[in-house]
Amino acid sequence: MTIKELIEELENFEPDMEVKFGYDYGDHWHSQVCKKISDVDVRSVEYSEYHRMDKIVDKDDDDDDENKNGGTIRKLVVLS
Repeated sequence: MTIKELIEELENFEPDMEVKFGYDYGDHWHSQVCKKISDVDVRSVEYSEYHRMDKIVDKDDDDDDENKNGGTIRKLVVLS
């Protein structure tokens, strides 16, 4: 999802509605839980084969766009 798409989706709701981050808790019942969003920031990520999704990586501004494992590092907005 892009920031533009997120803005378009959010425009359909009341502006003072609370927003949280929902995810699978990982228990036996796959309970869906909600976490308070406390930060919106630009972070560096790379695709993780182990997790089968993007993983946040620590990256110095002087590094190039590849990490030591050869993966491509991208910057994106992360809600956490």
